[in-house]
Amino acid sequence: MRNAEVKEYFKGQHEGEELLFVFRRHIIAMRKGFYSLLIPLAVGSIPPLIWQTKLELFLIPVVGLIIGLLLFSYHFIMWYFTIYIVTTERIRQVTQKGLFGTDVVELRLEKIQNISYNIPGFSGEVFKFGTIVIQTFVGDLIIRMVEHPSEIYNKLQDAVHNASKDAPQEELYEKEIIN
Repeated sequence: MRNAEVKEYFKGQHEGEELLFVFRRHIIAMRKGFYSLLIPLAVGSIPPLIWQTKLELFLIPVVGLIIGLLLFSYHFIMWYFTIYIVTTERIRQVTQKGLFGTDVVELRLEKIQNISYNIPGFSGEVFKFGTIVIQTFVGDLIIRMVEHPSEIYNKLQDAVHNASKDAPQEELYEKEIIN
């Protein structure tokens, strides 16, 4: 006998819903975090270079590094815990807001009208990132700085196509009656 249970991969997963894939923004989306790490270290390194005889000034770059690491950690948490979950039924966007806040947005796959992507010029082509726009009746979900947008786009198109094939025919029947 086969075990009919489907493993639950995330909190809020519906019964019978299967996880297709999970993706997040490109690491380049965290560039502010890298700047936050480098700038305090660089600024803290200037006084010991100017006044090389004062040994106590050599602690300033260490303090700059600690401050930079704290700021970088904040940006890393924002990047790492912002994920996009695609299942057989929906797309779920989980966005980290601050250290303790979370925003969750869900789109049913059968409600999606159009998906498009854009690669923003040379830097996007070199580093393989872009923007994906998911259009629905309610509005657009814009996902910026997605890693490998063409691959994610194709996977999303397949998921939407499969969801529309599996959509209940009752809704289609109701639309025909209204018209």
